[in-house]
Amino acid sequence: MAKASTVKPREPKNRSGLSIERMFTDPDVEPLDEIKYEKRNSVIMEPDGRVVFEMENVEVPSDWSQLATDILVSKYFRKAGVPKNGHETSVRQVITRVADTIGEFGKERQYFASETDAKNFRDELAHLLIHQKGAFNSPVWFNVGLSHKYGIKGSGGNFAWNFEKAKTEMVEDSYQRPQGSACYIQSVDDDLMSIFDLAKSEARLFKYGSGTGTNFSRIRGKQEKLSGGGTSSGLMSFLEVLDKGAGATKSGGTTRRAAKMVSLDMDHPEIVDFITWKMREEKKVAALIKEGYSSDFNGEAYKTVSGQNSNNSVRITDEFMDAYFNHGEWQTRFRTNDEMCETYQAKELMRLIADSAWHCADPGVQYDTTINKWLTCKNSGRINGSNPCSEYMFLDDTACNLASINLMKFLRDDGTFDLDAYRHAIKIFIIAQEILVDFSSYPTEKIAHNSRDFRSLGLGYANLGTLLMVMGLAYDSPKARAYAAVLTAIMGGHAYRVSAEIASQTGPFPGFEKNRQPMLEVIRLHESALDDINGDSLSDSRLLEAAHQDWHEALQLGERYGFRNSQVTVLAPTGTIGLLMDCDTTGVEPDFGLVKWKKLAGGGYFKIINQSIPRALRALGYIPEAIEDIIKYALGSGTLQGAPYLSMAELTKRGYRDDQIHGAEEYVNTFQAIDDNTPHINPKELKKRGLSEDQIREIQIFVGGAQTLEGAPHLKLEHYPVFDCANRCGIGQRFIESMGHIKMMAAAQPFLSGAISKTINLPEECTVEDIESLYVEGWRLGLKAVALYRDGSKMSQPLSNRSGDGAAAEEESGAIIERGEKRSLPQRRKGVTIGADVGRNKVYLRTGEYEDGRLGEIFVDMFKAGASYRSLLNCFAVAVSMGLQYGVPLEEYVDKFVYTRFEPAGPVNHANVKSCTSVLDYVFRVLGMEYLGRTDFLHVKPDEEKDEMSSDADALAKA
Repeated sequence: MAKASTVKPREPKNRSGLSIERMFTDPDVEPLDEIKYEKRNSVIMEPDGRVVFEMENVEVPSDWSQLATDILVSKYFRKAGVPKNGHETSVRQVITRVADTIGEFGKERQYFASETDAKNFRDELAHLLIHQKGAFNSPVWFNVGLSHKYGIKGSGGNFAWNFEKAKTEMVEDSYQRPQGSACYIQSVDDDLMSIFDLAKSEARLFKYGSGTGTNFSRIRGKQEKLSGGGTSSGLMSFLEVLDKGAGATKSGGTTRRAAKMVSLDMDHPEIVDFITWKMREEKKVAALIKEGYSSDFNGEAYKTVSGQNSNNSVRITDEFMDAYFNHGEWQTRFRTNDEMCETYQAKELMRLIADSAWHCADPGVQYDTTINKWLTCKNSGRINGSNPCSEYMFLDDTACNLASINLMKFLRDDGTFDLDAYRHAIKIFIIAQEILVDFSSYPTEKIAHNSRDFRSLGLGYANLGTLLMVMGLAYDSPKARAYAAVLTAIMGGHAYRVSAEIASQTGPFPGFEKNRQPMLEVIRLHESALDDINGDSLSDSRLLEAAHQDWHEALQLGERYGFRNSQVTVLAPTGTIGLLMDCDTTGVEPDFGLVKWKKLAGGGYFKIINQSIPRALRALGYIPEAIEDIIKYALGSGTLQGAPYLSMAELTKRGYRDDQIHGAEEYVNTFQAIDDNTPHINPKELKKRGLSEDQIREIQIFVGGAQTLEGAPHLKLEHYPVFDCANRCGIGQRFIESMGHIKMMAAAQPFLSGAISKTINLPEECTVEDIESLYVEGWRLGLKAVALYRDGSKMSQPLSNRSGDGAAAEEESGAIIERGEKRSLPQRRKGVTIGADVGRNKVYLRTGEYEDGRLGEIFVDMFKAGASYRSLLNCFAVAVSMGLQYGVPLEEYVDKFVYTRFEPAGPVNHANVKSCTSVLDYVFRVLGMEYLGRTDFLHVKPDEEKDEMSSDADALAKA
């Protein structure tokens, strides 16, 4: 292996601009024209089938998935102001506006040695984007090129560098100089106007699709006095105000909520209140849900409480950790005079942090001393905060634009990694991101100025978990960690090398000379960390040699020319852009689950196994027949036909009576008729057929699949770890232990400028002590930040592997109704009859109830309506009644049908509902009130109604 000291840096070819060679494209062929396209419809639907977005006949590459299509079309297509059609209609259009605009600005600012080099750059960038080899952060897709390609004008208020005047100034058109960075760190001072200036700049960032983070430690605590007398309202009161502002702001003009990080130093006077903030609010949510409010994250319960629109982190120093290990005390200090405020046991504070995270996943931890050890610009300040996901960490009032490379696109069919292509992609994206720094505008003058002075970038990657699986490497293994480390090292080293090459043509970032010594020291730290990579764990020795070469050349060129960028790499979550690139796994994460649901172009879904699994099985040496059996085991047959123990021949052979055989056959046939597309086995129904639990388990696997590879035929035990995921899959019990996540992060962290955005997924049964040990181990292994999530720790979560507590309670009481099982109404039953005029139409709503008062059926009568309309209402009422009797929660019906809009509609003479948008809107407002106790849809609350009646009675008595 070549040692660093023997490698001579490759000199830049000239001093008049960058030379860009072609690797992926032909100079005589437009890269976007060589793609095979097809026309598709993009439809985004709610689970109830309600269409929330739809666009027809969009042009997409034929090898893109429907999900990637929907992401780009629904989120990134410009929907207004585009010439000809009024909106973008093709993926080619979007990539053209982005690649052309960046390329033209780069040529204008003389980044390239020639027209040919500029064209080469543009084509290579377009190729990487259209082939899903890499992607920019969302603001680039949202904003770049709208003015330059379509002439769309934006509002003013942002700041950008004026090249003619050589100064930062406000721009009148925010699309002429668009917001291109996703990540911001903003400062705030202990001043009322500073706090509300922060609210204003946050709103501007959220509007254009970016996120922001702030360390609020400068703001005095509630224990401190104001200069004019009196006591401060305290930090937490202002955090609640800013939280509500973020909750009201949608990101990028889409449905995505604002993203922000709130961090606080451990010595702040209100640190205990901050640590327990979300835990307290989660308890309020639980109480509200118990009273009948919706448990959905966008429902009334969560909207009522505070702290739901930010990630929270505490900043832990080495001094605090010393006190923790030595059973020492920790003091909080007043912000106004630095005097001691309160004294705590450091261990008690750490346990409180872990306890709160156990309850609600916050706060995360950021290791302040470690973070600042790796800061390249120590002479200009210190790192106090981070962006919302904790991967971008730099000086206050700075910004970072992100991009990520899809690692799977560089793995050859023979299992080797295409090193040259990977390096070339790194070079193209670093140049593109560097161009975006001056092209973009920023929400404040200070951020615009610092962005130009420090020019921090955040290149990362996605699909690491998939890559490791395909290579037959268990995520939690030394070999996987060595592979992740060396790929991260190549990315970081080559990115800095490219940055130094750019500096040789343009000069270094303005803050470099002031920070020359600390920056070069950090580069040496990165290079020395290569010694910790176990080369024996790598099947391809070229990779470690390449990493040594890249970091050595980065250091040598940086010493000679400086660097164009103070930071170059992070590992971002890549949630949305990971889907855009059709990645099976995001960022540095392992797979969440082996079996997923794939959306079809024509609508609907079907179940698929992670597409890396067949390839991984081939890499492990399994023959096609064995792979087919393993996949069938995981996915199932999707039908009861042919299931073991249910065929007539099988039942006859086992001595079943004719009536039992007929019942089993009838069950199979009925199931096939009504539910063939979404197989679901009802164990109780099968038990009635005389089947044992083991037999039922076999049938369940036959139909729906095990959704895991544990227990699959042919699969060797030593290969099980290759297919481990972040959570238990299907009937399996295996999952990646929490420390496996920490170790993977520790392998990659030494080669990143920033940090790692990664969620450590924990099982529900993990303890507070487990979380505490994770936070301590993260510090011990040199991480910059750790965030985690315990399954079920919040009352609402997007993915779950458990039944809710409420469901468990219902099951214990015998009230739960499983799918496919009907709960019969009593023959003689109670109910209510409510008559009202709806838009001048008399409507009667009648109900039937179970013995416990639950709603079991409804009737809706409109005598003056036409026969067809009455029949439709009757059929609808029957359908709802059947759903209620088969276990569909009334809450779901209420949420789905309130606000439905069709005639007749208008004023209503009900005591609590005064108007409606349709008959169904009226019906489910009333049912929500009568049976769920909900008042959020009412115009007159029941207590207000009583007040009005009392007032009327008083007035009548006086008369």
